Amino acid sequence: MLRHVTGLNRIGSRRGFLLSATAAPGLVRAASQRPNVLFLVADDLNTALGCYGNPIVKTPAIDRLAARSVLFERAYCQFPLCAPSRASFLSGQRPARTGVWTLQIPTRKYLSGATLLPELFREAGYFTADFGKIFHDGPNHADPRSWDILDAGAGDRDTWRSAIVDGHIMPRPRNHTMEWASLQAADETMPDARTAQKAIDFLRDPARKSKPFFLGVGFRMPHSPYAAPSKYFDLYRRAQIPVPEVSEEHPRSLPEAAWYELAEQVRPDREQARRYIAAYYACVSFLDAQLGRVLAALEERDLWSNTIVVFFSDHGYHLGEHGMWHKMTLFEESARVPLLIHAPGMAQGKRCSGLAELIDLYPTLAELAGLRPRSKLDGASLEPQLKNPSKPARDAAYTSVNRHADRSRLTSAFSYFGHSVRTTRWRYTEWEGGRQGSELYNVATDPGENRNLSDDPEYQTTKRELQRLLRRHSFDAGHSPGTN
Repeated sequence: MLRHVTGLNRIGSRRGFLLSATAAPGLVRAASQRPNVLFLVADDLNTALGCYGNPIVKTPAIDRLAARSVLFERAYCQFPLCAPSRASFLSGQRPARTGVWTLQIPTRKYLSGATLLPELFREAGYFTADFGKIFHDGPNHADPRSWDILDAGAGDRDTWRSAIVDGHIMPRPRNHTMEWASLQAADETMPDARTAQKAIDFLRDPARKSKPFFLGVGFRMPHSPYAAPSKYFDLYRRAQIPVPEVSEEHPRSLPEAAWYELAEQVRPDREQARRYIAAYYACVSFLDAQLGRVLAALEERDLWSNTIVVFFSDHGYHLGEHGMWHKMTLFEESARVPLLIHAPGMAQGKRCSGLAELIDLYPTLAELAGLRPRSKLDGASLEPQLKNPSKPARDAAYTSVNRHADRSRLTSAFSYFGHSVRTTRWRYTEWEGGRQGSELYNVATDPGENRNLSDDPEYQTTKRELQRLLRRHSFDAGHSPGTN
């Protein structure tokens, strides 16, 4: 465990703290008016949730949170891989500016002078604590500058993974993990349960009241291996789980770059697919139970009225759509994320159909807390939509990913980029500026993105308009392919 504690010991009195905090650079709201922030992040979670309309997945705690929040129906990550996505939303910058394109590129390699989101709150006098996975795992990504307490729980994760000795594994060759296991284990033995308990203990700590807090709680579920206590598997009857239908023609309509998986990868049959999906759902329900415990502690301490609660995932996830599993694509299932925001005094139990990006979280939380960001941000505050969810939002959302000729190296090296723009009606994607192909989908009439219209003469005017929208951003500036 990494532990970096300075905040509570630095200032000896409540009055001294208030004077110091209100004088801090970047602060524009009085200390007495500042809300707490509970920053809840899931790993590899798609929108298969009750509150997003999934009739099978059981997520009562997340659904209750949605009833107290604004639910963003069309929120998108900027890169569908853990380290690049987290560097992006924690800096408020697109991957072209963070330079984090792979799991191996350190978060701070190109961000040494940036003020990251929790760091902004810490500098303004907040007590900041990280329990679980907020930044990506490992010393290249941990950011002690941001936290008074940094406890990412890496040891819990490693112990959990090594204990899964009889899991079910997708046959090789493959370029991603697909293990699953129904465990004869108690909840409290699992890493996410331990993370939840640390967060609960923090919320119950009387010393916490001496400062407003920014509490990051990073859950590792439902990231593979899909391993959870057996009672969560018992919630699902595999025979009732639908498997995405994929026509034989659909793969032939796509550029090769659109695929994440190996060409020779063995595809699961329908029964195997149901087992994978059921295991993923079991992990989602386990995550839901742990999140519910943390929210119950917030209720117990009567903190809802002065705490901003944000729940989201770092990116989406495929469960057989387009014949693919995992992430690292520019389809809706990989790019779209759940996003719930509870902000005291603002709309609750409402849905926002406007487009949002994860880079919007930084300016949103800063504005809600009355803080002035020091770094240049690429996102836009969602406060107008939190006040009035029907208010128009951004006109487009952007997601990027990269590709390498050797698909076994896609998370460690790359040769070129793919970039996608999502509007309310369309998704348009280019691979290496179109040299490796392009895709155009009318998501209003084809929400599954099954019919690629990019070469259809009828849609060339629309395609050119979306090209202009996509190319108004310089996505690749400053960091060339292959950089590590």
